[in-house]
Amino acid sequence: MTHTLSIRRPDDWHLHLRDGAMMRAVLPETTRHFARAIIMPNLVPPVVTAQDARAYRNRILAALPDGSTFQPLMTLYLTEQTDPQDVAAAFADGLIHAVKLYPAGATTNSDSGVKTLRRVYRVLEKMAQIGLPLCIHGEVTTPEVDIFDREQVFLDTVLAPLRADIPELKITLEHITTSHGINYVSDAPGDIAGTITTHHLMINRNHMLVGGIRPHYYCLPIVKRASHQMALRKAATSGNPRFFLGTDSAPHVDGAKESACGCAGVFSATNTMSCLAHVFEEEGALDTLEAFTSLNGPARYGLPPNEARITLEKRTTPTAYPAKFDTEDGPLTLFDPATPLHWHVT
Repeated sequence: MTHTLSIRRPDDWHLHLRDGAMMRAVLPETTRHFARAIIMPNLVPPVVTAQDARAYRNRILAALPDGSTFQPLMTLYLTEQTDPQDVAAAFADGLIHAVKLYPAGATTNSDSGVKTLRRVYRVLEKMAQIGLPLCIHGEVTTPEVDIFDREQVFLDTVLAPLRADIPELKITLEHITTSHGINYVSDAPGDIAGTITTHHLMINRNHMLVGGIRPHYYCLPIVKRASHQMALRKAATSGNPRFFLGTDSAPHVDGAKESACGCAGVFSATNTMSCLAHVFEEEGALDTLEAFTSLNGPARYGLPPNEARITLEKRTTPTAYPAKFDTEDGPLTLFDPATPLHWHVT
C-alpha cells in the first residue's frame, strides 16, 4: 500500500481569486501548494483589455505571501467589443495565456459575456492564427434548456459549429461535468482539451439535494448524476493528456451563498490535493495523479512542468482543515468533501 507520493508541484488551470479583501484572503490557500494558475477574468468590471490584465496581475503579485514564487497566468474576458489586435499584442508580450468565453448569463459575473458568437469571430480567427487558447464555459443559457442539459446542448449547438468554422482554434473546455463532455473531448479531432474540477470528482447532485439543500455545493455548471461523476473520475485518472486539473475554486462569503438566491461557486483551493489523492486512490490510479495535476496542463499551455516537488502522505488520522476562513468581507466556507481525507501535503 502506498503511504507517500512525491509529484511535481501542481498547477491550477482554472482559478478565481476575486479582488481586494477576498483575494488577499484566498491567495495564500492556492500558493501553498500550486506554482501557477490560470486566473479567471470575471471581476466587476471584467478584465477585458491588456491594460486591465496588467493591472490585475500587479494587484495579485502585490498580495502574494512573502517569499512566494507563484505565477498568475492572466486571461482576458471575451466580449463582443474585444479588439483582436489588443488580444494579439497581450499574447505576444507574454501577458496573457488564454481568452475566456462566457456565454452571457452563464455564471457569476458573466453578464458582459458573448450573446452572439459570430460577433467575436474576428477575435477567434486571430487567436487561431497566433495559437492563443480559448477557454470556454461550455453551457447554453437559453431558458428553455434544462440546467442539467446545458452542457450537452452547448456541445451540439455551439461548440461543434464553432470548431467546424474555425478548426485551427485551440480550445480548452473548462470544468467538464458530463459524460457527453468527456466523450467529446476524448474523441473529437483537432486541438481540444478539457479541465475537471475537484468538487465534480468528489460529489454529485445527491450530495447537494438529498436530505436538504446544501448551498455550498451549488456551482455552475451544476453537479450532475453519479454516472457523470464516474465518467469524470475515469477520464481524470486515465492519464489521457487531454484532461487536467482546473479547480474552478470560486470563493463567495457565506452571506452570498446562504441566501434566498445564493451565488454559484465552491471554494476548494485549500484541500484540493488531499481530495484528489483520495479520488485517485479510490480509482486505483495514484500513478496518474502527477499527469493530471502537474504535467498535462503545462504541456497544453506550452510551459515546462515545475521542477519543485510536493509530497503527499497518507495518515491514519484524517487531515484537519478549517471549516471556514475569516475575510474582511465575512466568513468563507471551505469545500466539504463529504468524507474524511487521510492524504496530507507535507
